[in-house]
Amino acid sequence: MSNLNALMREVIFTTRDWTVWFWLIIVLSLSAVSVWSGLAEVERQNVTIQKLVDADKKELLVEQNKFEHWGYLAYYSFHLTYDAPSDFAYAAMGLRDSQPWKHRIRMLALEGQIYERDVGNPSVALIGRFDFAFFTAFIIPIIIIMILYDLRSSEQTAGRYALLEATAGKASSFWALRAFVRSGALFLSLIFPLIIAGIISGTNPITLLLATFVVLVYVTFWSLISVYISAWRKPGSVILMTLVAFWVMTAVILPAALRITIDKVVPVPSGADILMLQREAVNDAWDLPREVTMKAFFERHPQWSDYEPVEDSFEWQWYYAFQQVGDQQTEDLSTAYGDGRLQRDYIASWISLLTPPALLERSLQSLAKTDLNSSMDYEESVRAYHASLRAFYYSKFFRNEPFDKSLLKNLPKFIVH
Repeated sequence: MSNLNALMREVIFTTRDWTVWFWLIIVLSLSAVSVWSGLAEVERQNVTIQKLVDADKKELLVEQNKFEHWGYLAYYSFHLTYDAPSDFAYAAMGLRDSQPWKHRIRMLALEGQIYERDVGNPSVALIGRFDFAFFTAFIIPIIIIMILYDLRSSEQTAGRYALLEATAGKASSFWALRAFVRSGALFLSLIFPLIIAGIISGTNPITLLLATFVVLVYVTFWSLISVYISAWRKPGSVILMTLVAFWVMTAVILPAALRITIDKVVPVPSGADILMLQREAVNDAWDLPREVTMKAFFERHPQWSDYEPVEDSFEWQWYYAFQQVGDQQTEDLSTAYGDGRLQRDYIASWISLLTPPALLERSLQSLAKTDLNSSMDYEESVRAYHASLRAFYYSKFFRNEPFDKSLLKNLPKFIVH
């Protein structure tokens, strides 16, 4: 009963502290803004995807009615692929701001198409998006510091410190309880908009529960650090500067230094290098003897080696074969690019244990499926879809099948993962 009375006493005391109210209102407001911004961006992306889906169907129908030749149809037809945002993406947009999540691919060489991307918002690319993950990871620690750093120093300044410790019984429990009430109020102000947004967007309850737990652990971590350092017998200004310095080190300096180190330790080719190599390979194929291209193609696709070539200056089999060979020539570079990104991400996942803000962001991005693994899963789904398109058209090209519009019902469709 005494513990409950003590808790109620601290709750009442906290409700009378206008400084705490000020910070709680700030947290609630900025949390609401961050999730609203995320919901708006998710809605924009979903609307964009729906418009593209509708336009893609209409355009593909037009192309199918326009051409009566497999080669021309394959050349002029675009096929939409996309990675729709998850039901929790509003909380952490992650790599969706920097990595492509939609493509309109053709039957041409694929790797260059994968690494082409829309021109994004330069301000977002520079400073990042103000979503819930960013706000919680980088701003919340500062606010926790502001409401906890002077737990004791403010009472010392007011001349009540000795009296409070004398009447509290166990002094450490008294200060821990006060910190618990303040941090708990901050946590509720922070998490409330996230839960409301999750209900609105139909987020999986398990995902929402895990996110809430992760945020709770994060708030607890910074609260414990703040309470521990606030117990120093130092002026409030010294305690504040110490806590801010710790935040700067873990949120800014250490992550930046580690990122530079990882980039140097694990070199990764750029997507632009892959795109240029593929284009050079495809362009050079026009000047190579046709037999050279077809030999390289048949080494990978022997099932079509018995086709009957057309004795013309141009044949579609040869044209799409050197598009395929262009992809084959960039395989090593593309594999190195993918493996390098995964290796960097793996190292960063362990190093993030030293940088709590980065660890929180990574955790929320993983729950939101906006992390590197999700981005690369989408890339692989595009490659698999393009391979199914090639399988469909190759059987028409290399068997010299006459055009039959009724067979278009078997044209592969992109499966959304």
